[in-house]
Amino acid sequence: MLWTEKERRDNMSNDEHGICAGTLFLSFLAGTAVGAGLALLYAPKTGKELREKISDLTDNAVCKIKNCATEAQEKIKSTIECSKEVMKEKKSILTSAIEAGKEAMEREKDKYRDKEA
Repeated sequence: MLWTEKERRDNMSNDEHGICAGTLFLSFLAGTAVGAGLALLYAPKTGKELREKISDLTDNAVCKIKNCATEAQEKIKSTIECSKEVMKEKKSILTSAIEAGKEAMEREKDKYRDKEA
């Protein structure tokens, strides 16, 4: 499928503005796995030392993943709260506009009635 230049820019823009949380998480996991594998290949250690090292690496990875997940949740919550505020503001503006329109319509109706009388 061929993309137009605008579609390509839009997709790149989306990636740069926060849609990459899953990508970041998967990249982190892949980097952790590769790093652990390389450490296993190049580390001349006994089985016990190696198991301890793997355990430490796993614990560190789990801790980092939990931190990333917590940060992502916080960002999502703040985005939702910000969106709620924007929606309240837009609703208020729209309500005011509707009321102003109703008042203007009533004034015009009154002018029309006065002309007929």
